[in-house]
Amino acid sequence: MIESVDLRRLQVLRLVHRHGTVTAAADVLHLTPSAVSHQLRQLARETGVALLEPDGRRVRLTAAGRALVTHADALHANWERARAELAAYADGSAESLHMCGFPSAVARLLAPAAARLRATDTRLTVHVAEEETAAGLDRLLAGETDIAVVVLDGSTLPLDDAKFGRRPVLAEPFDLIVPAGHPLAERDEAVLGDVADEPWVLAAAGSCDLYELAVAACSAAGFTPRVAHHARDYAAVSALVACGLGVALIPRTAAVPALHDVARLPLRDAPTRHVLACVRLGGDRRPAIARGLAALEEAGRELARLPERPDRR
Repeated sequence: MIESVDLRRLQVLRLVHRHGTVTAAADVLHLTPSAVSHQLRQLARETGVALLEPDGRRVRLTAAGRALVTHADALHANWERARAELAAYADGSAESLHMCGFPSAVARLLAPAAARLRATDTRLTVHVAEEETAAGLDRLLAGETDIAVVVLDGSTLPLDDAKFGRRPVLAEPFDLIVPAGHPLAERDEAVLGDVADEPWVLAAAGSCDLYELAVAACSAAGFTPRVAHHARDYAAVSALVACGLGVALIPRTAAVPALHDVARLPLRDAPTRHVLACVRLGGDRRPAIARGLAALEEAGRELARLPERPDRR
């Protein structure tokens, strides 16, 4: 019979389930692998069942472990709702809100949202951190941030993942950028097939969402991009394109430095990335988090009102 379970150990189990290794979960929790293993052994003793079994060099949850994670997700969601309800009874003292997101989300969504919150609520202290999608979700699950702005990705954020609540913030098309002297430079628009034979500038596989999105879009257009150079930062990408070293995709809201002589074209078959604001399930009822989500949604609406025809540069 289970008499008591430490909720912190359930959190450890959730992270091992997410990452498949004790070492990866330890990295997220800022613990040693031996400390994580100890927590899991204690949890197995508390529950009286085996929770993990080996799976090659990784581990996987037993059927009992998976059942426990399902209940743990519900428990943590209820705890987030309880925190939100208790916050409504607070005495009005200062609050803090931690938000994170991938680099261009920091520039175009999180920074404006933080500024809006600072202007409208002087009691709220907002902290912003730059994190790619997977790391942002890890920070969210570990309790190190309250809102993570991420790109919808079925492998990083499965649609049936019960750990997170999510709000759509922005559906953002990508534009094609080519060197200023390129034959396409004077056209009003293009399709991906127009650059099927060109060298490409892309992020390295697995480094961010752009690689998978671009490869999938090119595949749908009937070709595989020939990657000549790897870059993730959009200023670096546009610099390589400006020097005639390839073509690239860039989000509609991403700025190109003025000194980079490139042409920017809308695509009739443009890939689109879907940007979400994620919270721990139930956390959106906490007043500070609710205000943060509202500010991000307003920032997203402002970006969506930008002209469909991007600047030529």
